[in-house]
Amino acid sequence: MEQEIKKKWGIMFKAILMMIALLIVRTAVDLAGLDVIPITPVVGAFITGAIFTIAIIFTGTFTDFKESEKVGSELATSLKALYNDSRVLPVTDESMTKTFRAHLRGVHRTIRDSLLENRFSIEEVNRAMDLLNNDVRALAYANVAPPLIAKLRNEMGAIDRICNRIEVIIRTDFIPAAYALAEIATGGVILLLLFIKMDGLAEGAIIFAVITMMLIGLLLLIHDMDNPFEFGPDAFADVDLESLVMLEKYFDEQDAAIEKRGTGKA
Repeated sequence: MEQEIKKKWGIMFKAILMMIALLIVRTAVDLAGLDVIPITPVVGAFITGAIFTIAIIFTGTFTDFKESEKVGSELATSLKALYNDSRVLPVTDESMTKTFRAHLRGVHRTIRDSLLENRFSIEEVNRAMDLLNNDVRALAYANVAPPLIAKLRNEMGAIDRICNRIEVIIRTDFIPAAYALAEIATGGVILLLLFIKMDGLAEGAIIFAVITMMLIGLLLLIHDMDNPFEFGPDAFADVDLESLVMLEKYFDEQDAAIEKRGTGKA
């Protein structure tokens, strides 16, 4: 419950703290009579344009974030399909499929742990996948039907594709120039609001607080959403990997059931 509250309000809390610090500066400027910029249509157009620019960038990062949300379930689906396919392969040597499932679980743990610990490495995943590739080669030499081998390879190709997509998302930023533009626009609006002349101290403080908090909050959210695979106490917008995590329990249950059947237990 505490974690859910933190994820929902964490960025807003940061924005409020920054807004309060800026509001103190705005109040000092107001009391000192340095608020000399009158409110004109040009000022309004500048603030509107800055908000519009940030909204466009937010839309782009949000689209990428929604795509990233599918990664966990897609990986879990492919891994589960490989596991279940290995149980119906027509081989006389069961140790081959047992080894395949063990290496598959190694791939699953490598991907899951590296993501949750913020150390995702495509090289580690490739090394784990190489063991699976060797197992598939051994199955092919054991005269497993080509369509079944092709199905295994298709699922492994899907895992490779998803993992490479994750690596690219983590490694790259969403148009660095767009971030610079958003930061300049936000800084310009806040600087302008510090010296805008408004009737009444309370009225000026409220308007400044609302606009500043919204702009800072959006900027922090955009930066956080740019890497949806960054987990930890300082990450508030990360994708759900519950499907990938729960797969460990499924594998344990299925391995236990296979072991019981192999020993003749009910």
